[in-house]
Amino acid sequence: MKILLLSIYDYPHVGGLSTHITTLKSGLESRGHEVSILSFSDVPKWKRDLIARGPSMMLNKMKLGAGYVWTLKRRADFMKELLKDSKFKDIDLVNAQDVMSAKAATEAGFAVVTTVHGYMTFEGISKGSVAENSVYADQIKQFEHNGYKMSREVITVDTRIKDYIKTETGVTGNMIKNFIDVEDFKPETERRAEFRKQFNLSMADKIFFIPRRLTKKNGVIYPILSFPPVVERFPQARLVFAGTGEMMEDMKKKARELGVEDRVTMLGAVDHKDMIRYYALSDIVLVPSIYSAGVEEATSISALEAMGSGVPLIACAVGGLKEIVEHGEDGLLVEEKNVEELSDAMIRLLANPEEGARLAKAGRTKITEEYSHFAAAEKYESIYMKALAQR
Repeated sequence: MKILLLSIYDYPHVGGLSTHITTLKSGLESRGHEVSILSFSDVPKWKRDLIARGPSMMLNKMKLGAGYVWTLKRRADFMKELLKDSKFKDIDLVNAQDVMSAKAATEAGFAVVTTVHGYMTFEGISKGSVAENSVYADQIKQFEHNGYKMSREVITVDTRIKDYIKTETGVTGNMIKNFIDVEDFKPETERRAEFRKQFNLSMADKIFFIPRRLTKKNGVIYPILSFPPVVERFPQARLVFAGTGEMMEDMKKKARELGVEDRVTMLGAVDHKDMIRYYALSDIVLVPSIYSAGVEEATSISALEAMGSGVPLIACAVGGLKEIVEHGEDGLLVEEKNVEELSDAMIRLLANPEEGARLAKAGRTKITEEYSHFAAAEKYESIYMKALAQR
């Protein structure tokens, strides 16, 4: 089968969507399919900057949400235009990674399956790009509804998104949880010293690794808020954040206010190939996601990668994280935004490394059995076949 993975967002980029696309491609190719990728990055740069991005920023300053709607429409238009290229004429199926890509591919005459990774409207509101209850929020919600309905099949990455789509539109999705390349993300903690030396991190430090984009819904402020009691008990504790985003300056300010700035490291954007090494050099991984404007974490790829890498995981009990982690068995779950509970969990695992080792071993077993990209590719293939039968 010739499959095109399509996205109105940049690829490659630092983040879960890009990781999903790369890993799905690998899994599908292992099953003998021919897979290509088309994204916003394939649009000429002058169009991206002068038509999609530039006016969007100006429009959003005038009316919050106007620019967001503008860029979504332009991106879909650009993808539709690119799909007219003759090199795509033999594509059997397009797997759109968002509803605007679904619109572009359907209008271009392709059979479309749409994977839904989140809630476009609520995510726009959460990051401050769209005003809640505005005409623009309504427009984006309509984009979502249309995308679900025009797709031959819809795939969701967790149960809550599947239920949301069913409630909103009556469309019944197929839930396939996120997955990772279990051959890349595997336990390599025996190379901890090597990787810490490579990235100039001390072997004496007790490292909490937070591989999250620095945005509100990822709850990245909470490890800092929870950190003073941890440092008091374990002075060598260190927070290491990998990611960029609008919360960075607030996080730095709060670390200064709490007197822990010298124990907080912000790496900025980290290439995905290097993430494997950062997991290996870490003592514990934190995924502190929160509810924000109706948005909650789906099946977190960061959590899956941590568990696959054989590192103990502490996560907040929201969204798909509750479906991944069995508290006390293969990770620890804490109440979102609960600073004291997060502090206690961090101290608990530092004080009891044997418990962390037990959780990490169980987590790796779960990932290989339930979240392999090979198993996921087989499930995707079955949905593709079902969609193609709808001629």
